[in-house]
Amino acid sequence: MARLAGLLAQDALTAQQGTGTTERTKHAQRVRARRIREAMEALGPFYIKVGQVLATRPDLISGALATELERLHRTVTAAPFSVFEPVLEQELGPAWRTLFREVDTGLPCGSASLAQVYPVVLHDGTRAVLKVQRPGAERRMRADMATLSRAARMTGRATPRLAEVLDLDAVLQGIFDCMRPELDFTAEAAHMEAGRRAAEGFPHLAVPAVRQAGRRVLVQSIAPGRALSCGAADDMCEQQRERVATDLLRYMFRGYFVEHFFHADPHPGNVFLHPETGATLIDWGMAGRIDRHTGTLGALAFTSIAHNDARGLATAWLELGRPTSRTDLPAFRDDLTRIVPQLATSRLDHMNFGSALSTILRCAARRGIRTSPTIGILGKSMANTEGTVRALAPDLSATDVFRQALMDIMTELARKHLSQEQVARRGLELIAAGDSALDEARAVLRALAGRESTVSVGRIPGPGSSGDQHGGPLGQYGAVAGWALAAWTAHRLMRRTPSGLSDR
Repeated sequence: MARLAGLLAQDALTAQQGTGTTERTKHAQRVRARRIREAMEALGPFYIKVGQVLATRPDLISGALATELERLHRTVTAAPFSVFEPVLEQELGPAWRTLFREVDTGLPCGSASLAQVYPVVLHDGTRAVLKVQRPGAERRMRADMATLSRAARMTGRATPRLAEVLDLDAVLQGIFDCMRPELDFTAEAAHMEAGRRAAEGFPHLAVPAVRQAGRRVLVQSIAPGRALSCGAADDMCEQQRERVATDLLRYMFRGYFVEHFFHADPHPGNVFLHPETGATLIDWGMAGRIDRHTGTLGALAFTSIAHNDARGLATAWLELGRPTSRTDLPAFRDDLTRIVPQLATSRLDHMNFGSALSTILRCAARRGIRTSPTIGILGKSMANTEGTVRALAPDLSATDVFRQALMDIMTELARKHLSQEQVARRGLELIAAGDSALDEARAVLRALAGRESTVSVGRIPGPGSSGDQHGGPLGQYGAVAGWALAAWTAHRLMRRTPSGLSDR
């Protein structure tokens, strides 16, 4: 583990410096990248999964390592069903078999590092799948997380120049936050139900229904058809594939920018296709969450790409992160001025939002800008989504789909902003700001009455003051009036417009 941490630190420094133009240096980078991949494969499935996430983070790793980590595959040998029977007895009781009409205990229909999946038939005749966690999987995964976190903190202390731009431990915690629900199937079931509700407005997309959920056992409806990774696209005509791909992109955009909750691993193996029902998105153990502010800025960033606005993208990206002592803002803006026009006109077979995000992450890191760790999971999800879409409809433009979905996204964001809860919150913020402004005014009057000669101008409320956004007493009245108008508008909007985002 210590050797792996050292190799990763060396590679991260290489990625930050952007060096390695000679053939000899490039060869050394490739050799190091291969050693890192081999070390991850030797350490087991957990490290393989972490490596697959790192492959989508060009701000963290070199191009040579990203290429090498894309070769990582989770080859997990299926265990006999008898290994999982104790888990079923502990979770469902000794008579667990009576809960099903049939249980196929032969070869599993799915085998992963944390669980195996078996086909079952429920008492009402419904075909379903039974997912059972491997014995000891939670203990091993938590131990691996703790070990990797310690290594990241040690690496940060040993490489302060790197730690200034990249908080390695925070990045890892973001990855772990997405992976922890895989240890508790009740959390995965909650993700699935949320994803299922969000998919109701998309006619060509579905999410399995949860039949029963425990911490280590999950029963869910079966996904019709077969996985895209197994060539299921051949079962559909071109029009069907394009409709499914469009729905999937719009669905994921809604998750990123409106719901702020999304499937973090929508690769082709997790998308099942059927000519009559469309696509079913499975395996909700790994899901991402971002806060409302980050989601709004993300929408602004991708709107800037879609509209060829490099300056707008630079502004949004700086809000998503923070500058450091090594930040070179003019150079970052120059980078985006060169990159954005290319991104705005490319089609999905040449460009996608996932690769665009990777390009911008790399530029930001090299120009000394620290980006929020949550952006990495967002980038992984986008890269997987667009890899899936490319396998379905390679001529589809993700930028065009985003432009088409933008008005629906904006309508839903405006509705949420004008909801009763948000209006009440803004009102409380204005009241608090008003109280603060009055306190400041009293302090100034007392200072003048006491003939004090020094006044802290930066704390006097007024137009343009950083300490008050509402322009003094007149501004406070105007803000309160604006709040009242917003409340009235929200009331009318919610009376006239049904909730939810139209996807037609």
